[in-house]
Amino acid sequence: MPRYAASVQYDGSCFFGWQILKTGLPTVQEAVEAALGSVANHPVSVVCAGRTDARVHGCNQIVHFDSDASRTERGWAYGANANLPDEIAINWVRPVADNFHARFSALWRRYRYVIYNHPIRPAHLAKGVTWNYRPLDVGRMQAAAGHLVGEHDFTSYRAVQCQAKNPVRHVTRLDVSRHGPLIVIDVQANAFLHHMIRNFAGVLMAVGCGKREPIWAKEVLDARDRASGGVTASPCGLYFIDAGYDPVFGLPASESNPHFIAPLLPL
Repeated sequence: MPRYAASVQYDGSCFFGWQILKTGLPTVQEAVEAALGSVANHPVSVVCAGRTDARVHGCNQIVHFDSDASRTERGWAYGANANLPDEIAINWVRPVADNFHARFSALWRRYRYVIYNHPIRPAHLAKGVTWNYRPLDVGRMQAAAGHLVGEHDFTSYRAVQCQAKNPVRHVTRLDVSRHGPLIVIDVQANAFLHHMIRNFAGVLMAVGCGKREPIWAKEVLDARDRASGGVTASPCGLYFIDAGYDPVFGLPASESNPHFIAPLLPL
């Protein structure tokens, strides 16, 4: 059947992650498949670029699905959005070559972790940012982040229950920037381990508040032992913002995300 790629944005705060669960708890994948299935008039299965955990958000999550239903790109997107809950929206749908695979064709994935650094907790975006009341030094955080760029064994930065057979990943960028009370950790890698970015964030915030020195990020890395790391940061401020593919697939250019800080950040 013909294959389509689609971009999905979602507020993950009321979902138990991306992947469908046997428990029947609400997930993003379940809602997206049901909406696309309504448009196609047949069951639809979707595959994503990178699965996200409970309460983690997505801005440009790339998926693919197969369908022989004759629909326009606008028909797919608008029809699906009419059947989706308010917390999920399809950005676009495009026909792609049969050899396109949202997960295996991805050359890299990119996330942003957003911290609201202020003495008073935020009433707005309470589930869209992570609050840290301690003053954070972005310079110290960036110095620590530098130790994590490159190809490394990230055993210390993955969840104990992580099922990946190989803990080696290649981090190509890890930037920390401040925009008023917001601090953004911008991470790109070929792939990620379970809780990897949230564990990055936990270590970087400990360094930023002066509890640890920047070299601690490397000491944790070299230990190759999760017990040597810091606290796993909250999922609330984490956003899957992009995935990269060979231009031959012709996917639309990405936007700067998440939208509420897009004017402040480069692509």
